[in-house]
Amino acid sequence: MSFLSFSRLYRSTQNQLLAFDSWLDSAFFASAGLVSARYARFSAFMDRFYVSGLRWFFVECFCEGLTLGLVASIVALALAQPAFNETSDDWLKKQDIAVTFLDRYGEEVGRRGILHDDSVPFEQWPDFFVNAVLATEDRRFFDHFGVDIIGTARAIVVDTQASRAAQGGSTITQQLAKNLFLTREKSVTRKIKEAFLAVWLEKHLSKRDILKLYLDRVYMGAGTFGAQAAAQFYFSKSIKDINLAEAAMLAGLFKAPTKFAPHVNLPAARARANDVLSNLVDAGYMTQGQVYAARQNPAIPVDRQLIDTPDWYLDWAFDEVKHLADLGMFGNERTLVVRTALDSALQKKAESSLEDALRESGPRYHATQSATVVLEPNGAVRAIVGGRDYGDSQFNRATEASRQPGSSFKPFVYTTALLTGKYTPNTIVEDSPVCVGNWCPHNFGGSYYGRLPLWQALTKSLNTVAVKLSIAIGNGNQKIGRSKVVETARRMGITTPLPDTPSLVIGADDVHVIDMASAYATFANGGHRAPPFAAVEVRNARGDKLYEHAPDMAGTPQIVPSKVIQDMVGMMTHVVEEGTAQAAKIPGVHLAGKTGTTNESRDAWFVGYSGNFVEAIWFGNDDNSPMENMTGGSLPARTWHEIMAFAHNGIELKPLPGDDANPAPTVLSIPQTNSDGSKFVDLTPAMQGNGGLSKRSASIIRGIEELSRSKPDKRANLDLNLKANVPGFISAGVLTGYTKPDL
Repeated sequence: MSFLSFSRLYRSTQNQLLAFDSWLDSAFFASAGLVSARYARFSAFMDRFYVSGLRWFFVECFCEGLTLGLVASIVALALAQPAFNETSDDWLKKQDIAVTFLDRYGEEVGRRGILHDDSVPFEQWPDFFVNAVLATEDRRFFDHFGVDIIGTARAIVVDTQASRAAQGGSTITQQLAKNLFLTREKSVTRKIKEAFLAVWLEKHLSKRDILKLYLDRVYMGAGTFGAQAAAQFYFSKSIKDINLAEAAMLAGLFKAPTKFAPHVNLPAARARANDVLSNLVDAGYMTQGQVYAARQNPAIPVDRQLIDTPDWYLDWAFDEVKHLADLGMFGNERTLVVRTALDSALQKKAESSLEDALRESGPRYHATQSATVVLEPNGAVRAIVGGRDYGDSQFNRATEASRQPGSSFKPFVYTTALLTGKYTPNTIVEDSPVCVGNWCPHNFGGSYYGRLPLWQALTKSLNTVAVKLSIAIGNGNQKIGRSKVVETARRMGITTPLPDTPSLVIGADDVHVIDMASAYATFANGGHRAPPFAAVEVRNARGDKLYEHAPDMAGTPQIVPSKVIQDMVGMMTHVVEEGTAQAAKIPGVHLAGKTGTTNESRDAWFVGYSGNFVEAIWFGNDDNSPMENMTGGSLPARTWHEIMAFAHNGIELKPLPGDDANPAPTVLSIPQTNSDGSKFVDLTPAMQGNGGLSKRSASIIRGIEELSRSKPDKRANLDLNLKANVPGFISAGVLTGYTKPDL
């Protein structure tokens, strides 16, 4: 191309670019003019709506309210979603199962769900009973939409003035929503879900159906659920046959079933019934003249002994059965009989031991609550205690509460370290200051021990060594090390979220008591995963077997190698023998475990095991307030000892994995005494062996035990009953030095 041609091409391109620039400028100018004109017309149109003075104030309020309402709707939708996830298309059918529970020996211990064979049509319920419930629990039941705004506001004011929860604001619909879908945890999240689910129930059910469901499911003390079951228990009659005085006493149970149960405290029950009668008058359902006779002639309940029903256990077992039903294990069967792994004697011992510990030592330690789970190494749950008083609070602290485990979490760290192959129990580690970022943990007491073997570091529960191990597990990266520790804890049975924080390895994340027991069962059974279970066998009302749990450890995976388990068990035995858990020692029983104490003693744990049983026990306060100098090796270990000594008495002992101390099984006998110092012959532990007793055999043994404990004036009748049931029976009077009278 010549120079002349190139020059012409350059000028032509330049002219075209100038033309495009001119067109672009002209277009922008024209567009700006068009927009300006349209904006002027829009402004002129909007000027027609100009307001001032009082009208302006109302318009502004409306606009702000509309904006806030839109934001509130978006927030409400976000909060409602988790609540609505609790429901399903067949939610009512899932709730409509009736379960009769048996313990491990075949004795009935309680029921849950709708009693299909004992239901009473709502039309036959006395009006005065329904009115008594409404007047006492929810006077605006037929007026609110599931949440009573007025009642909630009043409860907030009263609670604020009293500086405590003096008055409840939940409606009957909210209480039903809690019973049907939610746990009993006292939290803001649960209350939000409860409110949304209450509104949801109001849209899906009539008021009558909501009231009927509530009265069929509410806990009314003594292990009874529902007004019909309560009427049968307290008055030996159907709910349709009760009188006004009896209705008032039943309606008074809703507030505090244990406190106002007539077989527990009849004067308190009658005083509460009198309040209910006053509520009937105040609400306008009755006049003073109509309730006068009921005031003058209070209800007379039937003579009932105090019944200790294993309600904590049954609540958890019922959830398990509902889950199995959801999986289709029972087909269309809705009435079930479930034999559980529950040991009734051990359950009662655990409940009484926790109550005794809190009553005697709780004030000194500033501790108000405790929970424990006892299970076999295969996961069969023998006992659950979810708190101090089921009637006061049905929230199960053993299965639903999330608490920090403290140093009882460290075995997961040590197990992960052994799994790397870099460590053995005798590997020398150094206890010295360590920091992760700006976090520098210290040992309890603030001292350092220098170089020592790994087993001794666990025995002394050294925080710095646990942190150093997590760093070494990750080859210098603690974040990687922590992820491996979490993986180990998950495989062994921890189900709660474990946020990745530097303090995770010394037990700063929340866990469940039952999860800790299940995870430690992996140590006791040789390295197998042992999910906790209650249902051993499920049958329908006709006796047909619908489900049976796999026996022993059949089908359970080996999640930790045997050698690692043996090393861990060996190290953890030192914790009991010479470490922080010496108070848990039981003479003749080889034990292992780990204590745990969190900052300011907010939580205190001991999780221990033998070849026969695993138990996790926790002490603390519901409001997470600090206790006074409590450690896992103090009250938790002592109470654990009391429960487990009872559990091991008279049974065949099994060795721990790698345990050479007891090569042959032995039978442990722990002497016990009565309150007067005389020797106590306790035959109940003989029923705790692995072999199954027939229902009749179990009943006979219980009869012999009752005979040995009973007063002389009752022994003759018991003796006759045993003679009638046991061929060749010789009077058990010799057990206590009692001579059978001539009959």
